[in-house]
Parts: sequence; C-alpha cells; structure tokens
Amino acid sequence: MREAAPNIPEFSVSELASSVRRTLEDRFTLVRVRGEISGFKAYASGHGYFDLKDDGAVVAAVIWKGNLARLSFRPEDGLEVVATGKVSAYPKSSRFQLLVERMEVAGIGALLKQIEERRRRLEAEGLFDRAAKPKKPFLPEHVGVITSPSGAVIRDILHRLGDRFPRRVTLWPVPVQGEGAGAKIAAAIIGFNRLQGANRPDLLIVARGGGSVEDLMCFNDEAVVRAAAASAIPLISAVGHETDTTLIDHAAALRAPTPSAAAELAVPVRAELQETLAGLALRARRAERRGRLLRAERLQALSGRLPRPATLAALPRQRLDEAGERLPRALSSRARLLRIRLDALSERLTPRLLQQRLAQLRARLDAL
Repeated sequence: MREAAPNIPEFSVSELASSVRRTLEDRFTLVRVRGEISGFKAYASGHGYFDLKDDGAVVAAVIWKGNLARLSFRPEDGLEVVATGKVSAYPKSSRFQLLVERMEVAGIGALLKQIEERRRRLEAEGLFDRAAKPKKPFLPEHVGVITSPSGAVIRDILHRLGDRFPRRVTLWPVPVQGEGAGAKIAAAIIGFNRLQGANRPDLLIVARGGGSVEDLMCFNDEAVVRAAAASAIPLISAVGHETDTTLIDHAAALRAPTPSAAAELAVPVRAELQETLAGLALRARRAERRGRLLRAERLQALSGRLPRPATLAALPRQRLDEAGERLPRALSSRARLLRIRLDALSERLTPRLLQQRLAQLRARLDAL
C-alpha cells in the first residue's frame, strides 16, 4: 500500500470544520439567494432559523434578532424571498448555512399570494362576518386613535373631528411600518378594549397613510386581524388610500378609504344636526298647533249634536212645578188623616185603663 505523502497537512476534525468555515466566509462574503422559505422558526432568543429551497436544493439559513426586527414583513413558510448575506458553516453539524442580513419578498406577486391565502383562511374562521361586529355609536363621546404620533395622519383626523363635531380623542402611538409594528398595533387594540370607565373609548380608528404593499404588511398581520375582529369596541379601519386594501379592512366593523374619511364616519356634522333639530322642533310646533285646531273643530262639531241644556231641563222643570202644585193639598190631606187617628186613640185612653197600665209598669219595675 502506498503511504500518504508526508507533505499533506493533517487536521483535526475541529480544525477542518473551522478551515472550511473560513473558506466559505472568505469566498462568499456577500451573496443574494432566491428561494422559498421552509420550516421558519423564531426562537426565544429572537433569532430566526429556516431553510431556503427551490426545485433542486435546500440551503439552511439563519437571521439574527436585529436583522429580523428590521424586516418589513414577517417570514412565513411558502413565501418566496431574496435573501442577502454571507455563506458560513456550522461546525457541529458539518453543514453550510446562509447568514441572512437583509431579506425582501421576491416580487409583489408572491406577497399578494401570501395575503390572499391568509385572507381565505381567516374568512373561513368567520373573522370577517360584518353582521357580528359591534355597531358604531351615532355620536361617540370618546374616540381612540391607533396610529403613528408623527406625520399627517393624526393631524388630519384631529382637524376633521374638530371641524365636524369635537370629541375627546386618545392617541395610542404605534409604529405603522416594519417588523414588530403588527404586534404593537394588535396590543393597542387589545389595550383599548381592556380599559374601563371613562378611559374606555366608544369608537376606535386604526389609521395610516398610503404606501407600498410591503409598507402596509403590518396591517395584514394575523395578530392585528384577530385583534380587530375580536374588538368589542367598534373599529374603523383607515389604512392607506382609497385603492389600498389590507386584511384589517375585512376584520373591522367599518372601513374608510382614508384617515380623513374615518373621522367623517366617526361623527356627524354638528351644524347639520343643529339645523335638523331646529327643523324638527318647528315641525313639532306646527303639528301641535294643527292638533289643537283639529281637536277644537271636532269638539265644536260634537257639541252641535248635543241638545240644549234648556231642552234637557224642560221636562224635569215641568214635573217639579206639578209636584209643587200638589204638595199643599197633600200636606192638608195628611194632616186631616193624622188628626182623625189621634182623636180615635184619645177616645180609647180612659182613666181606668191608664191606671191599669201604670200598675203593670210599676210591678215590672219592682221586679227588677
């Protein structure tokens, strides 16, 4: 057997693995790889581990916590992306991997496909049933707004509310773009719903200005959609411009094409209400006046059908006159009759009879 050449270097396993790692990192310092995400998992550390695959191969990939937080979308299985980073190796498993520094969706079509698949799944769960949503109050006392504290959106909402019907407004500031924005928006919706008493708004507005599909991805976040669908406070979604549509629009109680339009949906115009009330008050006064006149006419018509009081009293008056005419004669006749009876009784009362009656009465008294 031929012996190994003495000039071939000898490596330990660890040295070989480290050498391969350095070679890969030196050779592939910056690469862009297009593939489909598979098996994505975010560990408690905040780092993300997944595979990038195509029809012919699979490459392991890692994205550290800081880079993952800067993504404008949430990595999900099946999403086609372009990952930028460097090739390295993990010595313990003797496999090379891509250390991802940046990552974007590979074309708008893939992102829209992801959104559509999520929409169908959530719709099948009943999260978009508008009939089950709480009804918006006609005139809310307290409006909660979830948006960025900077920018034109909050100013537009406050200005529009002030013009139409000033209300108490509470702002829950959140980022409206980038990784982590979805979780904070969902937390704001849940947080408003947990408030009690005067601190709890009657109406919520979730708003941001226009942007690309990537910019608006946090409003397609599943956590945001579920929080909006579960909100016991009526929620108006006002994300983007008129042509923009996100999944929170389907889950909200109402959808407004712009943040300013959301303010218009939230409250009526006070001047118009005052004009309407004045018109209703005038109609009420006229109706009351017409009612009084109508009742007076009916009373007059009914009174015309009744007989006159003199007519009603004529017959009783005549009977009274006749009775008055007969009364002296009746009294005289009664007096004569009583006198006759008295004379008859006086004849029956003789002295002897009286003495006998007195004796009987005295005997009864003595017996007592």
